[in-house]
Amino acid sequence: MLEDLKWFSVLIPFVWLSCNNKPTDERIPEVTEAFKQLDLPQVNADSAFEFVRKQVDFGPRVPGTAAHAACASWIEGKMQSYQLETMIQHGMVTTYDGKQFDLKNIISTYRPELKRRILLCAHWDTRPFADRDDDNSDKTFDGANDGASGVAVLIEVARLIGQTKPEIGVDFIFFDLEDYGDAQGQTENSWCLGAQYWAKNKHVAGYNPIYGILLDMVGGHNPVFPKEGTSMKYASGIVNKVWSLARNLGYTMFINNISPETTDDHLYINTIAGIPCIDIVHYNLTKMDYMDCHHRHCDDLTNIDPLTLKIAGHVLMEVIHQEAVKG
Repeated sequence: MLEDLKWFSVLIPFVWLSCNNKPTDERIPEVTEAFKQLDLPQVNADSAFEFVRKQVDFGPRVPGTAAHAACASWIEGKMQSYQLETMIQHGMVTTYDGKQFDLKNIISTYRPELKRRILLCAHWDTRPFADRDDDNSDKTFDGANDGASGVAVLIEVARLIGQTKPEIGVDFIFFDLEDYGDAQGQTENSWCLGAQYWAKNKHVAGYNPIYGILLDMVGGHNPVFPKEGTSMKYASGIVNKVWSLARNLGYTMFINNISPETTDDHLYINTIAGIPCIDIVHYNLTKMDYMDCHHRHCDDLTNIDPLTLKIAGHVLMEVIHQEAVKG
């Protein structure tokens, strides 16, 4: 997740949620009577957590490293194991500091023959340095929440739709080189290189899903998901629909307050690819910042709450199957 933000001049007043580091079932309240949720298999919180752990066990997934290559192979194999058509999109890109990398966007497709489709995405790379830490700011970190959490949720959703078989196409894209950007903001478009490459070179000619949902930092304790500013700018109708569904499921961490515009993968999906895409991302409006461990060494497995992963996965499963029912 990125540093360069465009601040809104006015933010809706915000009431901070109470803090509790221990996941409990109380965070999944009863569904309101006004909403009829679908009968779907439960997202497995332990399964999703293990997908985070597996990525972290490889080590920081910094482009050009052995850990990065090993994790790419694992994600590809995992998605193939769910009978999804899976490919790796390669492309040479140059980072803001002049380094060149062969990026690897991992793309999996469910029911490629269906025209009506949803795009789900997350980034899988790790920032090369914990530059927001005072100590060892030039060293790598685990990236358990910032990167691995979104990937884990998408893999768990892919596992489940193999069972439910919704009548709608679903495309999963794991973007590379999202987090290797210029935090000083001196280099234009230095972030989200994988998404920029894909937006200019789609994996399918004429690819046109009804909309996309990006996940970033969706595994932390005490999550807060405001309506992210860039998403509201380009796809407010999709934001409102997804947030309404999430709140009807009882997930009050999806708040109606609007956060600042963020440069994340969805920006380029909207502006280059022309696909309306929204971002579900943890953001603390009190501190005007992301999670406390953003680009810091503390972004490790202790920063992950399996129940938060389950909530994010449940929302995606409901979105997919509600759209499938519409047909």
